[in-house]
Amino acid sequence: MSTLKKSVEIVGHGIHSGVAVHLVVRPFDKKGIFFNRVDLPNSGLIPAKYDNVGETKMRNTTIGNPDGAHVQTIEHLMAALFIAGIDSAVIDIDGPETPILDGSAAEFYQKFIDAGVTHGKIKKIVVRRPVVAHAAEARRGMNVFSRIKWWIINTAAGRKSNGYVKLEPNDKMSLDVTAVLIYPEKIIGNQTFSYSFDGSEKTVDVFVNDISRARTFGKFSEWEYLKKHGMARGANENNVIALNNSGDGTLNKTIWPDEFVRHKIIDVIGDMYTSGGFVVGKLTSFKGSHALNNIVLKKLFSDPQNYDIIE
Repeated sequence: MSTLKKSVEIVGHGIHSGVAVHLVVRPFDKKGIFFNRVDLPNSGLIPAKYDNVGETKMRNTTIGNPDGAHVQTIEHLMAALFIAGIDSAVIDIDGPETPILDGSAAEFYQKFIDAGVTHGKIKKIVVRRPVVAHAAEARRGMNVFSRIKWWIINTAAGRKSNGYVKLEPNDKMSLDVTAVLIYPEKIIGNQTFSYSFDGSEKTVDVFVNDISRARTFGKFSEWEYLKKHGMARGANENNVIALNNSGDGTLNKTIWPDEFVRHKIIDVIGDMYTSGGFVVGKLTSFKGSHALNNIVLKKLFSDPQNYDIIE
């Protein structure tokens, strides 16, 4: 079991809700990552687990009951916890969404490292049989309102929904992720990025230096629509790479030309950590999403023959 040596305090606002939020990540003496909505008395601890994901909304991962105690946009925080080696924490939060900070995982990770981590063994979940989640399955899981939103956004952007996320065994004790983006916008186009994490200092450094600062992104022309439907109300030029309306450039500077697909690596790692451990296997995210990440985990755990647990 690994936890923080002292509590970490983080303040900011949610990218979708726009609500100001204060959270404290506290050491814990039991395995698991749990959120505690301190603004909702007696709501209880909310496990950050794949089977407690209440909604994905195409753009983020929400745990808990969407109509009750829940926390939105946990993926960047979860990725930072995983890379820092923390598998035990309680996160007190006074609002419905984690702070977006600069739109990446870098600040979360650095705060955890500055506080110190008591390193122990993290549970490994070794993939033994392939499982795959397709975009059509994600659509079937949406309510009518969400399907309409999905259709409008993708039709307006000229994007085809033929993505998938596949988990399969590999011959190493690592999580090997390859993310592929295919966008009609020229500034993105076709981008691929691969990352392998085995817990070593070398692979941690690669994440910190080459991935952790990659920010979320969106098209400026979609912003008004998203705000009207309760999304992107806290987005600004400091936490989102904003694509211009023609799609051939951005309104703010990128760190890398392929920062878009590097950010997808953060999302994948954060979502995979809702497994409750270190997923060991090969993951391919082809035009993936938070919904597909969650579905592939549900499929993995649907049959004990799909995986082995190494405590």
